[in-house]
Amino acid sequence: MKAAKQTPCPCGKGIYATCCQPLHAGAAAGTAESLMRSRYSAFVLQLADYLQASWHASTRPAELSFDGDEPTKWIALDVRAQAEQGDSATVEFIARYKVSGRAQRLHEISRFVREQGRWYYVDGEILPQ
Repeated sequence: MKAAKQTPCPCGKGIYATCCQPLHAGAAAGTAESLMRSRYSAFVLQLADYLQASWHASTRPAELSFDGDEPTKWIALDVRAQAEQGDSATVEFIARYKVSGRAQRLHEISRFVREQGRWYYVDGEILPQ
């Protein structure tokens, strides 16, 4: 009997089946960092429904679609720092990607809140390159 393929997780932390996939299937993230990593993976995999569901209602866009966007190739995620204080947290990261073959990077400090045991993305401050 063949072993199941061990697909690396897009967030770079482990195997998708045991890393971000359970969150994409509805499990609650244990930390703001794990939610942020799962959101990065959701961008890679274009999981708009998951991104909407993990976005705090106070800042969530009415809709999110990847249709019509310039194709983005996500390359790597580097988590720089994280801090949790009670039911709020920040995660600083750099996400590297390409659009039309041109290398880009997103350096952001994201804010998260925990409500009823679930973490939600609130917003982020994009830092200069």
